Amino acid sequence: MKYPNTSLWAALDDDLLVVLDDYSSLLLSLIDCGTLSLSSGKLVVCDPFAGLRKQDNLYVEVPKGRFRVIVTLADVSDAKDGSHMREAYATILFDEEAIEVCRKIITPVKGAKAVRAQIEDDGTYAGFFVDAGTASFVDAASVSKFMPSEDVWYKQVFENTRDDSWFKLMDNPDHIRVGLANIKLPLASQGENIILVHSGWGDGVYPVIGGYDKAGKLVRVHIDFQVVIAQSS
Repeated sequence: MKYPNTSLWAALDDDLLVVLDDYSSLLLSLIDCGTLSLSSGKLVVCDPFAGLRKQDNLYVEVPKGRFRVIVTLADVSDAKDGSHMREAYATILFDEEAIEVCRKIITPVKGAKAVRAQIEDDGTYAGFFVDAGTASFVDAASVSKFMPSEDVWYKQVFENTRDDSWFKLMDNPDHIRVGLANIKLPLASQGENIILVHSGWGDGVYPVIGGYDKAGKLVRVHIDFQVVIAQSS
């Protein structure tokens, strides 16, 4: 069975001990990151600190609305005591009740120009790049309308001396937990937001995966941070 329809797929598995091919194990758990506003139905998946732009972001066509985001955490500590946690998957649920029966790599687009993102016969794939250890979900139109000009992003968004900086909110254990953040965009008028997630083991190239029901309807979008697969190699 070819990735991403593999027996090791574990997004949204809660309180599950996964034994990997090398006989190591992961204890999975879920954390609710709240909802994401998708007013345009153009979902941007990128590294927010290295890849986000005010215009012309790569995006995936998805339903419009507000949808819940769940992160699947993996406890990789030997004692399974929560001392070493990694983000394994980030998932948007477009239909909370639907049953996901198959998964496919999703091809992000930039305007009408398709960007290649598919799995090769040798198992390699083209995904999105992470250079600052973080991934994000955000609506393309919300970025265009509710982010300040790019030349002031650093001081208004990234400057970590500010209590509301994206870096500080991600490091705040009282926000959601360390490594996760649900943040209102700086100029938002109706709660338009961005959700940030530390990217598993760090920098790399990660695939965007669509989850589909038996009718072929898109019911989930996942980022696979390759924690489960990487641990088994």
